[in-house]
Parts: sequence; C-alpha cells; structure tokens
Amino acid sequence: MNSNFIKRATTGILFVAILVGSILYAPISFGILFAVISALSIYEFGQIINRTGEVSMNKTIAMLGGAYLFLAVMGFCINAVDSKIFIPYIILLLYIMISELYLKKKNPVLNWAYAMFSQLYIGLPFALLNVLAFHNDAEYDTVSYNPILPLSVFIFLWLSDTGAYCVGSLIGKHRLFERISPKKSWEGSIGGGILAIASSFVPAHFFPFISTLEWIGLALIVVVFGTWGDLTESLLKRQLQIKDSGTILPGHGGMLDRFDSALMAIPAAVVYLYALTWS
Repeated sequence: MNSNFIKRATTGILFVAILVGSILYAPISFGILFAVISALSIYEFGQIINRTGEVSMNKTIAMLGGAYLFLAVMGFCINAVDSKIFIPYIILLLYIMISELYLKKKNPVLNWAYAMFSQLYIGLPFALLNVLAFHNDAEYDTVSYNPILPLSVFIFLWLSDTGAYCVGSLIGKHRLFERISPKKSWEGSIGGGILAIASSFVPAHFFPFISTLEWIGLALIVVVFGTWGDLTESLLKRQLQIKDSGTILPGHGGMLDRFDSALMAIPAAVVYLYALTWS
C-alpha cells in the first residue's frame, strides 16, 4: 500500500477524531481546540503572505488577536462576561495600526491590510462557531452548549468534499471554476452536495430542534458557501503560487487547507439560522 496514502489516512483519522471528540466532550475542550486552530491558521496565513517578500505582517500579534477573539466571543455567548471583554482585542487592532508608524517596514499599508484581513478572513469565522454552539434560553435565563450545530457544519463539509472527489473522479467532465481550480467539476460538486443534503435527514431525525426542511436548508447553505470558501483559498494560493498553505497536517497540507471551506460556511450558517427566527 502506498506510504503516502497511509500517512494521509492516519492524519485524516486523527484529525477527525480530535475535532469530533473535542466538540462533543465539553465546552472547555471545544474552546481550547478552536482558539488554538484559529491562532495556528492565522500564523500559517502570515507565513505564506510574508514569504512573498513584499509583506511583513506581525504574525504573533495577529494570531494572539484571533485566539483572543474566539475566547472573548465564547465568554460573551455564555454570559460569563460583558462587552468590555472586547476592549483588549480593540487595543490589539490599534497596536497593529500604530506600530507600523515606527517600524519603518517596506510596505506598511500592505502590512495593515493583511493583518486586518487575517482577522476578518480567519479570526471572525472561527469566533462565530460560538454562536452555533451556545444558545440562550430567555425563558429560564440560561445558556446551553449544543455541539450538534457546529459539528453538523463540519460533517456536511466533509461529506460534500468526499462526494465531490468520488463523483468528480468517476464522471467529472465540466469544470466548475477552471481559472482558479482546474480539477473541480460541476458533476463532483453536485454529487457532493447531494450526499451532504441527504445526510441532513440523520440529524433531523435525532435532533429535531429545527425542522427537517431547516436541516436540509442548513446543509445546502454549508455546501454552497463551503465551495466558495474552498475556491477563495484556491485563489489565494494561486496568487501566491503555492500548492499547500502549510505542512502541519502530513498528507493534508496546512490548517487553511483543512478549514478553507469552513471559513465561509460558518458565517453563512450563522446568518441562515438567525434568518429562520426573523419570520
């Protein structure tokens, strides 16, 4: 058996086991894991951006900001803290802006732009996972941890990716977005989407806190925006002329390679679930 396949499979199994286990185990394991993932993803983003030689983004401050934002939103969602918790984060952002006045680096405007973009592109979506995970019960003035919604987003994304790969390999002929990702096909994307949407009947049966139709809608939103998230990172890598965002996950590339779809799917899922309450 191909050694690369074994390495890739082992890494994939461990990755899924840690992610699923940490989400299901307790809020504290969920919080620690995604604060770390947010920090590592932003650090990785800074690495590939700084490698161009045109930018010198402050990776340490940016990754600290991402981790802090996740934990601050978590604390705010569980009513453990008030909005003052965001003051240190605002100070970090101000530091990013003001420090460039004194560092005399080559492209301070680009340094600002990429540091702020790291918070918008990576830090904010991970922080919004807390909105999916924690729910206020206004009647009893309590907050409950529900790991099913954040976990379902990842499961829909994994099934969509798996289905897209299998179907695309078998019958994929029409390119989805050849300019950015030549290997992706319409057939694969549709096949992966059907698999993910079909899987939504399982949580709809066991966790009917939203209706079956709403579960189907959530899967559809996650698949569509997850595809755009994947293409967005492909565009970033194509612009930077790199194959993988990092090497932290043997056989799978970097953190951004694993969470690219989620970076758009999570905010879209939050908006969708809020929209369900507007009517």
